[in-house]
Amino acid sequence: MEYWEHDDNPLLGFYHRHWPAFLLLLLSLVLFFAGNGQLLITDPVESNYVLTAKEMLASGDWLSPRIYGNYWYDKPWMFYGELLAAFQLFGETSFAARFFPAVFGTIGVLQTYWFTQKLYSRNVGFLSGLIMATSVEYFYLAKAVITDMTLFVAIDGALMLFYLAKTEKRPRLYYGAYVLAGVAILTKGPLGLVLPGLIILAYLAGNRDFKTLAHMKLFRGILLALAIAALWYVPMTLLHGFAFLDGFIGVHNVLRATVSEHPRNNTWWYYFLIFLIGCFPWSLSLPWLWKKYGKTLKERIKTRTFWKSLDDQQRFLFLWVLVTWFFFECMATKYPTYTFPYLPPLAIGLACAVSRLDFQYWVKRAAAAMVLLFTVLSFVLAAPLCRQASAWDVAQLVSVHHVPGVPVYVYGGRYPVSFTYYSKIPAPRLVTRQRLQQMRPEGINWNAKNMMPFQALEDLPNTGRLIVLVDQSSQKDFLQQVPGDWEKLGEGGRWTVWGRN
Repeated sequence: MEYWEHDDNPLLGFYHRHWPAFLLLLLSLVLFFAGNGQLLITDPVESNYVLTAKEMLASGDWLSPRIYGNYWYDKPWMFYGELLAAFQLFGETSFAARFFPAVFGTIGVLQTYWFTQKLYSRNVGFLSGLIMATSVEYFYLAKAVITDMTLFVAIDGALMLFYLAKTEKRPRLYYGAYVLAGVAILTKGPLGLVLPGLIILAYLAGNRDFKTLAHMKLFRGILLALAIAALWYVPMTLLHGFAFLDGFIGVHNVLRATVSEHPRNNTWWYYFLIFLIGCFPWSLSLPWLWKKYGKTLKERIKTRTFWKSLDDQQRFLFLWVLVTWFFFECMATKYPTYTFPYLPPLAIGLACAVSRLDFQYWVKRAAAAMVLLFTVLSFVLAAPLCRQASAWDVAQLVSVHHVPGVPVYVYGGRYPVSFTYYSKIPAPRLVTRQRLQQMRPEGINWNAKNMMPFQALEDLPNTGRLIVLVDQSSQKDFLQQVPGDWEKLGEGGRWTVWGRN
């Protein structure tokens, strides 16, 4: 290795000094971009983002998110901006929609390598990047059309820059941390500043090192983060006033923290299950790690020497995981991707253990197998699963039978926003008049997410031509509730298309 680092060819020397980063870059590009053009936009989450960006692009208003012609305030601007840019570059395609999640997924792997090799070594950095990139949750989020990968890079990058600014005495890096916190606020809201702030405060409190606060450029730094966020929040407040504040702050932040959106997820073991699945296959190392370190860990906890036994790097990584888990455990709404920002310290911790115990060979082989497996699954499994979860098939079917002036409706199931994205037809949802009143998006409650158009069943004409998408589980109810001579036109995914002449 030393021979190559002093080679007369500077480019070759540069490559051999940074080969782990180049290899991680190559693996990430293969993993996160392979098959993206064949992965259709799915319901219920991805379709909301792409339809919003599509309507923003069509309206010429790149500032205010809108869906079905209505302004809505589910998420800040950052991810919509990425989609708008990708649609401009590549057209309104699946590849375009998944482009920036894959880009940020690649950046996340490289920034974890960069941070870890600063803390430990290039070898440990390479292993941590491998472990993270080949985890199930990371692979999924690097392909999914949702905000989490952008948020991951921003929050975790801010934490990395903070730690290096402190330990390497490079105060300018603090400003980089604040810039990334500002980007995180533009991606997900106040969480982008609150979560890294709590992790940093816990770390400083654990070390009784509050003097560092005086060196963190706190006042100017927080102003910088808020100034970046204000580029979108201020114009939105001026344009939309309390409607924006009630929708974004009231519903999508305060309500999400205090009233569960998914009550079925409210179990004490929920995030542990997410860890086991999301960190697969590396979560399988838990029994091995416990066998190696369990006895020592129990002894240190029993003798109250656990914290003292950790070096400074281990303390920071430990609190990064603990605070992230505890913060989201305290939130009323639990969601699979919320704890995603704690993946780097978990990967770094496993990489350190593997490096010390000389199991690197097996980790590299397992990672290579996962790269091959994930790449193959992108084509043979992910593509058909996305098609099943999308309304693309029925959108094509309706386009064959639909003529201008013939109304199209949706009955039963979870509303397929992807149908409107692919067909350009805003099909109203058919519900009873009583149910319609219950579902209207009014006030600070979860009805604020019901932005699709509605049609009362009682007001539907008894005669006349129309087309209805019916959820597979609602066929019997539909035929009983809606009169007419119905013809089955076809089916796709979870939907059957019925026509009435």
